[in-house]
Amino acid sequence: MLNPEDARRVAQSLVERGIAAGASAADALYVGERSSSVQVRLGEIDSVSRSEGQEMGLRLFAGQRSASVASSDLSDEALDGLVERCLAMAREAPEDPYAGLAPADLLQRGDLPDLDSDDRQEPDPAELRARALEAENAALAVRGVTNSSGAGASASASTLALATSGGFCGAYRGSGHCCSAVVIAGEGTTMQRDYASHTTRRLDELESAGEIGRRAGERAVARLKPGRPKPGKYPVLFDPRVSSSLLGHFVSAISGAAIARKTSFLQDKLGARVFAPGVSVIDDPLRLRGLRSRPFDGEGLRVSRQELVADGILRTWIAESASARQLGIAPTGHAARGVGGAPSASPSNLYFAAGGRSRDELLAAHPEAVLIVELIGQGVNAVTGDYSRGAVGFMVRDGEIAEPVAEITIASNLIDMFATLEPASDLEFRRGIDAPTLLVPEMTVAAA
Repeated sequence: MLNPEDARRVAQSLVERGIAAGASAADALYVGERSSSVQVRLGEIDSVSRSEGQEMGLRLFAGQRSASVASSDLSDEALDGLVERCLAMAREAPEDPYAGLAPADLLQRGDLPDLDSDDRQEPDPAELRARALEAENAALAVRGVTNSSGAGASASASTLALATSGGFCGAYRGSGHCCSAVVIAGEGTTMQRDYASHTTRRLDELESAGEIGRRAGERAVARLKPGRPKPGKYPVLFDPRVSSSLLGHFVSAISGAAIARKTSFLQDKLGARVFAPGVSVIDDPLRLRGLRSRPFDGEGLRVSRQELVADGILRTWIAESASARQLGIAPTGHAARGVGGAPSASPSNLYFAAGGRSRDELLAAHPEAVLIVELIGQGVNAVTGDYSRGAVGFMVRDGEIAEPVAEITIASNLIDMFATLEPASDLEFRRGIDAPTLLVPEMTVAAA
């Protein structure tokens, strides 16, 4: 894996080769990754792995025609061949009136913002093993836990560099640390499985392995002897473990590609009220140590914190350059790409802003409700917003979490859910997409 400065030079060199070969425009992406992990089960090492790799992606344009190729061989001979093959493919590709690099006036210029994303810590296998064992032991110590599906600890680092013939060249590096545990409670046909994990950029911010394991064990035990609620209409609360999934549906619906294809249930909602007053959805690529922070987007555009929804009003689509041209808008700095393809729109650190009422207040807002902690299946219609998913959770009565429930289905329409949902005040930044506990006042609950 190259350091950021060397990665920049390789990416820039590949772009120059493409232009010299006759391409009208070019961009190149370098991605290098290194990771180490240790998995344990019942006190014994289950696996130890270490991987390191790097790959170059090249996109060349021949007018309005373009093609993308990738290679893990960074030798001069291989890169020359990459250019030759990519240009030949581009010349045979169909014309696309919206193809092209990002507008030059929107490119990131000057020094990149420091996002403190790399702690340069690389724990050795013994340290990872000790962390995994601590998590598993803490989980097995919880009364009612009967077995382990394993615990793990890992560390990773990555370098990303992007260069374009439009005048951008930049690179950044990030680190990651993770610990997790999966355990089983109960015996025979009554067994229940659950997990806990935590991922951070910096090792000194990683939750203790003991706490992670204990939480996994307690979650598994709490799910023992589930029942089923009487079918009907209920208020439904989405625990933070699953509430961020609603943001995933939302951001897919406001992507430029979905809007251009007219395949979004929010097709005509720009500038309209989509959520209740007071609800905000924010995307912040510049958050220090954020898991999805980035100093520039996948096309080299400058990025900034954006309020996608303000006081319930949908303020903007998210779009890379191609879909932005199709929609007649400016790209929004949300381009993301892999080494072998064209950019697409994707958020960075996306979240629902915290609400005014606490989680306990939302739990007590109705005499009886259902709290969801796990979702199953993908029963969401992106065009109509119809929503139906299998779920696992708990009944809530008079503000207290009661018996577990399983094999249920929750259903509604995302338009109605968005219009009425209320975020609690318990927002924590633990993932790339985060949400607090969310209350939807009415959904249909039935046996799965």
